Formats: sequence, structure tokens, C-alpha cells
Amino acid sequence: MPMSVRTARTTRATALAALAAATLALAACGGGSSGGNSSSAAAPSPSFTLDAKADLSKQSIVVSNWDNYMDPDTANKFSDTTKAKITVAKHATNEEIIGKLTAGGDPGIDVAFVSGQYAQALNEAGLLEPIDPALVPNLAKLYPETKKLAFDPGNKFSVPYSWGTTGICYREDLVGTAPTSWNDILSPSPQNAKKVLMLSTQPWLNLPAAKSLGFSVNTTDSAQLDQIKAQLLKTKPQIMGFDDTTFYSRLDSGEANMAVAWDGWCNYATNKKVKFVLPKEGADLWTDTMVVLKSSKNKEAAMAYINFMIDDAEQTWLTDNILYKSPNKSVAEKAAATLGKDYPNLAMTPADLAKQEGLVDVGEAAKTYALIATEVQAS
Repeated sequence: MPMSVRTARTTRATALAALAAATLALAACGGGSSGGNSSSAAAPSPSFTLDAKADLSKQSIVVSNWDNYMDPDTANKFSDTTKAKITVAKHATNEEIIGKLTAGGDPGIDVAFVSGQYAQALNEAGLLEPIDPALVPNLAKLYPETKKLAFDPGNKFSVPYSWGTTGICYREDLVGTAPTSWNDILSPSPQNAKKVLMLSTQPWLNLPAAKSLGFSVNTTDSAQLDQIKAQLLKTKPQIMGFDDTTFYSRLDSGEANMAVAWDGWCNYATNKKVKFVLPKEGADLWTDTMVVLKSSKNKEAAMAYINFMIDDAEQTWLTDNILYKSPNKSVAEKAAATLGKDYPNLAMTPADLAKQEGLVDVGEAAKTYALIATEVQAS
């Protein structure tokens, strides 16, 4: 795995670092949910009827994506295939692209890659064009479970590009007893004390405590959030610290014994004694999605691009280079067979993945999430 790709994935690692700011930006546009544990997104209304026979050679789109999150040759291949023109822009975080999309006026972006809960908030702000299944026939290649994502049941306004979960990366030769619970992170054994890393960004900072306490990872209940904060403050003196970007290298070197980790990132460790486990209390289901902006003047080409990105070739590049799970059934099954031995979390079935709790927009509670992150890390 080239370091440039590993570095690029830090963009999702910092995706929710300023969630409150993004929520306020969406609220200013009339969007943002009131919070809760399931999507309250209304089905968007089409701005006009799309033309399945549109001449794509006369259309041009701008796509904003995280750096190195697609094949470097994708733009050329897309243009060669569809004859549509494409310009690729980059954003470092969800907050950055949300800021552009909610600043008012035409943002000049046709398709944006955002995490699922942000897609939900953008839709509630009235900024997204409905996905036209007739123009995205490759939706049929996705697992049925992708039609039941908490933030967008039925893929009404977004299409998943990749998905995964969060668990514990650990050195099996250093931890003593292999971890099975979030409590192994929150109350580490003497052998692992000060050798544990946690994620600093929300909602993943809250995740271990929320699941250990039996709460939703999307909780908006103030009493529950107080309990989560209290547990994190109790845990902090017992751990090494917080690391969203280099924890796998610290596991490689033996500096750390365990780390809360996104599943695909655990794959970046080169030491074969680094393993991944999903705690028994369960975890999250995160999704990186593609959305079409209602302001786009070339929606047919935008839909064609999304269709192109979930086809077999582009999804195979994703599994082979990013080592994250594909929502494309045939590609994911091939990755499980060819890569699953070296990277077991790529062999996780969609049924098991779908058992985890889907992340949704928590609305105004995002400000509390941000305050918890600030207080815990500053204490």
C-alpha cells in the first residue's frame, strides 16, 4: 500500500473534527436534523426530469473527492467511456466540502463525496438531487444491505462508494489476552495500560464508551452524553493518547499494544501480528457516499459518473488499493476470496456489517459531541 494512499485516508479520519461547525452551516441553509437514531430525511423532489438520452458529450461536471480516493486515471476513463468532460477537485474533510456547498449560490460542484450522515444533512437542507435509478443501473450490483442504510434508506439521495466499521487493532503478541470488548480499551489491563490509543474525532471518540454503556452511537440524550463524557474522562489517564492517522505504524513498532481503528486502516499495518477484532458490544456502520447537487446543470453526466464509480473496475481499484470494503457484491466477494486471508476484515459479510449501527446526522447534539471531544482531550 503506497504511503500516499494511506496519507490520503486521513481525510476521512478528520471528517468529524469540527462537526458542530458543519451542523451550524447546514442549519443556516435550513437543513440539519433534530437528532435521533434513525434518518429523518425526506425524499428529495426532482428539480427537473432527467433525460436518459442526453448527449453527454455536451456536458461537463466537477467532482469533489478526497485526495487519492479513486484511481488516478478515473477521469480519463470516464471521459473516454461517456464522452462527458470532467474536472476533479479535492477536499480534505467533510467540513471543507460542506462549507463550499452551503456558502450560498452555485458552488460549481456537480458530484461530491461525503460521509453518509453529511449526505443526510445536505438532503435535509434541500441541496441534493434525487438519485435517478434509470441513470444509475449499476445500483443493481450493490448488496441489498446498501438499500437499508440508516441515513438514506433506499438510496434516495446518495450512493455508497465504500463502507466499513470500527473496532480494535491489536498486537496479538503484546496484549496478553486478546481483546473482545470495548472495556479492554476503556479499562486496560496492567499489561496494556498506557499502551492504548483511541480516536480523537467524533463520533468515534464516543463510540467505545457509548457501546460499553449500552447507548446508541448516535445518542442525542443529554444524560447519556454526560455518562459517555464521564467514562472518557475516567479512561484518559489509563491510555497512551489519541491518534487518528499513525496508530498502525505505532502498532507495527510495538509502541502501542491496542488502538481503536477503522477496519481498513488496520490493514495498513505491515507487522503480521497486528489483528483486528469487532468488540462484542457492537460498533458503527460508516459509509462514504456520492451525491449530486441540485444546483448541477449537468445532472445526467453526474448520474453517469456515479454509475461509473460503482461498476466493477473502479470498485476493484478501491478494494485493491484502499483496502476498504466495496458495496459492489461481486467485487467484494472477489476481494474476500483473494485478499481476505491477509486482510480478514475484507471478508466480513455485509450481513455482519449491517448488524452494526449506522451513523446518522445527530443535528444540534453535534455541538455537545464537539464539546466532549474538546474537554476530554484538553483535560
